[in-house]
Amino acid sequence: MSLIKIKNLSFTYANAEEPAIKNINLTIDKGEFVLLTGPSGCGKTTLCRCLNGLIPHFYTGEMQGDVIIDGFNTREHPVYELAQKVGLVFQDPENQLVSLNVEKELAFAPENLGLPREEIRKRVEEALQLLKIEHLRYKAPYELSGGEQQRVAIASVLTLKPKILVLDEPTSNLDPKGAEQVLKTIKDLNEKLNVTIILIEHRLDLILPYTTRVILMNRGEIVLDSSPEKAFCSNIPEEIGVDIPVSIKLYNELSRTGVKFNKVPLCAKDAAELLAGVIK
Repeated sequence: MSLIKIKNLSFTYANAEEPAIKNINLTIDKGEFVLLTGPSGCGKTTLCRCLNGLIPHFYTGEMQGDVIIDGFNTREHPVYELAQKVGLVFQDPENQLVSLNVEKELAFAPENLGLPREEIRKRVEEALQLLKIEHLRYKAPYELSGGEQQRVAIASVLTLKPKILVLDEPTSNLDPKGAEQVLKTIKDLNEKLNVTIILIEHRLDLILPYTTRVILMNRGEIVLDSSPEKAFCSNIPEEIGVDIPVSIKLYNELSRTGVKFNKVPLCAKDAAELLAGVIK
């Protein structure tokens, strides 16, 4: 049984002339690590808002079709129920952190669900350990670095024990080291807890090694759904204005000259290893 089923989904924001997304049909299984990408304005964020019920319950407009999350139709369940299925982490974690310190931040959502005190304490401790942020327990959000804020935002979502984690460009405000740390954390959650990951991201050189599936969107529609290797060895990304990682550009150019490789390099490290083998 698929964890996410989307059937004939279209959505037009109130006062908009054109639909933000249209004709979306998609299934995602438990444990997948999905990269959702495409040019700016292609509908990625709108699609993610549909997954946790912000559309249609918060953003007004006309929605057609159905979104089924772990058996729940998002039309029929409120956002607070769907938040226990789908955790959404925003691009700017400062907009998501509202409490005086990290510990209170992690307790905020389960407290609002009315969970018993002991259960709340247990979930907070588990999240602190999973994200390796125990040392930040009593720090205020404004005292944290960008990478620390992002890990706290992820931890606060995990206290609701969602089966799906949706992240909207979580590395956009981070330096390369901080970005890599956050992505490794997300991959650990995928592998250790079997959490389904849906990640909107443009820094493809960093994310592709962790990805099992790529969904490309353009003008509100899905135009490609395949493995990372097949997706970026096709012509579609360039045609719609998505940057191809340098490692894959190099692979494509060398392949055209007759150089044979045993795999597609998804990052600079992969490319260096393949080139070293060719040079030998």
